[in-house]
Amino acid sequence: MAKTKTEVKQAQEESSGVQEVLTNLCQQQKLAGFDHVIYLQKSLDKEVAAIVWGQFQGVETPHIFLLALPPGQWEKANANYVQELSYTLPAADTLEDQYPQFGVVTDGEHQAVFDLGYPAYEIDRLPTLKEINEYKRIKADPTYRWSMKMYDRLMRGFDEFHEQVYQNVRDNISSSNDIIREVTKILFLESFRLHHEGANLEFKYDDQILRLDQIFTLEYVQQKGNRAISQIQAAFDYFKSHADYVVTDDQGESHAIFDEQTHLRLAQPRNYETLLNLIQNLGPVTNNQDKVVKKQGTLADIAADVLGRVLDVFLRAKFKPEGMGVYLTPAPVKQAMLAIAFHDIKEETPGLLTARGEDGKPAFRFCDPACGSYGFGSVAMGYLERALLDILGKETSIDVRRDKLFQDMCDYSFVGADNSQDMVTLARVNMALLGAPKARIFRTHDSLISEQFQPCSYDLICTNPPFGTPKFSKNQEKAKKSYEQARELILSRFRSDLVVNNKKAGTFTYEPSVSGLAMGGKPDSKGVWKPVSPSIDPAVLFIDRCLQLLKPGGRLLIVLPDGVLCNSGDKYVREYIMGKKDEATGQFYGGKAIVKAVISLPSDTFKLSGTGAKTSILYLQKRQGRKDEPERFQDEPQPDVFMGMAETLGYLVKNNVEDYSVGVSNDLAAIVGAYVRGE
Repeated sequence: MAKTKTEVKQAQEESSGVQEVLTNLCQQQKLAGFDHVIYLQKSLDKEVAAIVWGQFQGVETPHIFLLALPPGQWEKANANYVQELSYTLPAADTLEDQYPQFGVVTDGEHQAVFDLGYPAYEIDRLPTLKEINEYKRIKADPTYRWSMKMYDRLMRGFDEFHEQVYQNVRDNISSSNDIIREVTKILFLESFRLHHEGANLEFKYDDQILRLDQIFTLEYVQQKGNRAISQIQAAFDYFKSHADYVVTDDQGESHAIFDEQTHLRLAQPRNYETLLNLIQNLGPVTNNQDKVVKKQGTLADIAADVLGRVLDVFLRAKFKPEGMGVYLTPAPVKQAMLAIAFHDIKEETPGLLTARGEDGKPAFRFCDPACGSYGFGSVAMGYLERALLDILGKETSIDVRRDKLFQDMCDYSFVGADNSQDMVTLARVNMALLGAPKARIFRTHDSLISEQFQPCSYDLICTNPPFGTPKFSKNQEKAKKSYEQARELILSRFRSDLVVNNKKAGTFTYEPSVSGLAMGGKPDSKGVWKPVSPSIDPAVLFIDRCLQLLKPGGRLLIVLPDGVLCNSGDKYVREYIMGKKDEATGQFYGGKAIVKAVISLPSDTFKLSGTGAKTSILYLQKRQGRKDEPERFQDEPQPDVFMGMAETLGYLVKNNVEDYSVGVSNDLAAIVGAYVRGE
């Protein structure tokens, strides 16, 4: 339908207004010294964009992407969208090292700044003309434009498939979570098909030898219908325990990616046709100059960060936490925790990331003992890749993902566990899509006491563990008693650093060790330790457990309820962590860790998960052991603690979704910036 003159005039005025916003933004950057500008063509949704850069001491700076959004579209001011446009809008003949490294977005009222390296994330300010050349230019993936197009295709396709199953083609599933599980299984089979060949793809079906690459295709399903579905289901049952997807924990116990009770439940041929067409018929792969470099693309050709983002975004959009009782950590929180951790590792112990142990395995190990879908681990993998590029690429250009060290780290350095097999499976497939199918993620009954983790063996732990205790009504006395008995068995394991001094009275003496635990007890006003109540918050036990698992000098970033950090009744926990203060010297003695930072989070951080609990990020560094007695801690000085308070995370929770359109700030970006600069 043709537009009326009024509509045309209104559109022209809106477009003119957005163009004026961009002109003002360009002028702002020009005043900062970035005085070279190229305006980009962007007609979709009235957005306009430009590239700016400058020169410092005769050297051209990295390029900056400027984007002006019309009013009411601020939800697009996010790292993923800005990074996508920064690759798709520049001219096709853009040189690989001239893609923008930073992005600035505004709608005339709000403004946000992004680092567009991998992984892209929000920062609190654009580096100055002098500072910006200190950022290493990251060579662009020569097919990143194509990957971004595939991101759009896959996201739209998964959303449409979700609605298809819900509305039109009903199948053997009953919830959003079921749909996610089935998509995960299909992605596993596709990953297996792409990374194996020949006899490794063969399986037995009705006394026949079939091959996965021959029956797991759109054309085959269209030809054979239900018979093809039966064969694909049989293939899943055969390959789900393949050795290439079996990992071991620290005890040497093996874990397949799916358990024996898990089967492929999709039964409608049309649903298979939709998914196979989506993930296999990707068309030709083109480079950033739009030239065909491969006739038929596959998921293996998509940039790892883009592919990983697909599953993460799909999961956060469709996953219903109440179905599995899991809390998904918001992306800004994960990004902030990993940004701080890897900044300190690169600044203080960069050699850790490139070192190997006596057994030849990478020295660095990351762990999340309550991993859910392993969101912290997938983000950590991106930061590790960037860190290795900074360290290894200082003198020569290096393709980190093809470097043997990085591949070995994908197999060995990433560890995680959860008590939900569904979450573990999602985590395993997510990491497989990122190029780490051997990431050591496994199911455990209880990470607090599992022997599948070896104490003193991890360099970095980032986690959002369960906290809070269940409430029992008066008619649930039996359930309450059963819970308390189970907790007491756990608490008895948290007294390895407590020595009995009066068995009859049930009292202990605390003797701290590098690999021990003690939060199964607490001191009274006279310093005599006694067993704690089973109602103790599990968060306290997770602090103790994580400190036990860390190597001396290892780092812990953990999300905790504020009560542990503030309540007078938990003072003993804080003293257990950092020690008691000597008023004469001002130093703390007897603690297990140095407190590096405390960052308060908004009360609605986990609102989507159904809780309004006030939480904070606690950042600890485990103290070093003594040279003469490695099991005893050194009394290292406690420096000033970095404190931050985030009031908003860049969105508000509305109608059970994260609404980024309201224009609230991501305070964590400013907090991370202040931490990195030592402010």
